[in-house]
Amino acid sequence: MIAHSTRQCKCMSGTPSSYRDRIYIVKDVILKLVEYGELNQTALVSFCGLNLKKHKPILDDLEANGLTERTEIAIGKRTVTKYKPTLKGIAFCENILEPYEKMFPRRKDLDKDEISPTRQSMLLLV
Repeated sequence: MIAHSTRQCKCMSGTPSSYRDRIYIVKDVILKLVEYGELNQTALVSFCGLNLKKHKPILDDLEANGLTERTEIAIGKRTVTKYKPTLKGIAFCENILEPYEKMFPRRKDLDKDEISPTRQSMLLLV
């Protein structure tokens, strides 16, 4: 369904002119998880500038497709949900999302000689 694949949301700035396509949200989520290794749901949503109620289906899709892994830990009466990237998710980001963003950049003023965010995050892991 085309409407599903072109879902958009507000970026962190909240201005009407700053929207992200779903594909960029997916990339941002995977990159944050690669950068931090593992994040609880609240931190992930906050760092990526998402609304949990609105964007939970994206997190569920990432898990269903094996791009992220979710674990739930019971701490007293609370349940803490944690996410981490999978090797498949990192490969997807490098092989699919990076080339996509290279062809269709979010901003036209990006310097093409810069190291990509995925490469920077991968270097941090090594």
